[in-house]
Amino acid sequence: MNPAQVDAYLRRLGVSRPALPTVDVLRDLHLRHLQSVPFENLSIHLGEEIVLEEKRLLDKIVGAGRGGFCYELNGLFGALLAALGFDVALLSARVYGDGGRLGIPYDHLALWVRAADGSVWLADVGFGTHSHYPLAFGERGEQADPGGTFRVAASASDEDVTETDLDVVRNGKPEYRLEVRPRALADFVAGAWWHSTSPVSHFTQSLVCSRLTEDGGRITLSGRGLTVTAPDGTRDVSELATDDEVLAVYRERFGIELEEVPTVRTPA
Repeated sequence: MNPAQVDAYLRRLGVSRPALPTVDVLRDLHLRHLQSVPFENLSIHLGEEIVLEEKRLLDKIVGAGRGGFCYELNGLFGALLAALGFDVALLSARVYGDGGRLGIPYDHLALWVRAADGSVWLADVGFGTHSHYPLAFGERGEQADPGGTFRVAASASDEDVTETDLDVVRNGKPEYRLEVRPRALADFVAGAWWHSTSPVSHFTQSLVCSRLTEDGGRITLSGRGLTVTAPDGTRDVSELATDDEVLAVYRERFGIELEEVPTVRTPA
């Protein structure tokens, strides 16, 4: 990522270039990313190719003002952090589903980040509803965050666990199992393809576009259903009646300009 691309990315987040890769800078970038760049799977249903290459991700997220899902959001955010002087590694995780079942290998991408003072953090701007700020990677106790109470804990012992597996837990419920081994962005191509094409992937079954709001709440558009969640958890749910209303919400609330309303496409 060259300096001009870094500056364009930072403008998307509404921040200036930081002098040093400090913890405070990481926290601010993490929060601004969640507020500015939506978690969305629209490309799957608009017939757009998802390419896990830095230039293509820059074109989509910075150039076109779009969002993405974990591989795209955390993949590009990791590249930004590295360009700003943070030490960064991409980590693979498997998401806990119904009945506590783990998802596919390379199910999720999260970030290991080391700041200038040597502290290490788990950053994740690509999981949807999650922590607002990075989590202390080595802390095994509870970590309070506006998004909930989190723990980064050693995984329960079973045949699929290695010494370095960790569970990321939110409000007492495991969210994903993290492998503590650096990966390359290209390692996640198969996972992105599966989530984009499999009829059993939740990304192919529904539409989502969601971001954190500046007051700490959340706004989510799923098809024509608009949900605005206040910081205290109360929800206002409405159904948009026309295509013009849907396109206006994408434009005005998410900064996404679309020529057509996305609809769920059933995988062939």
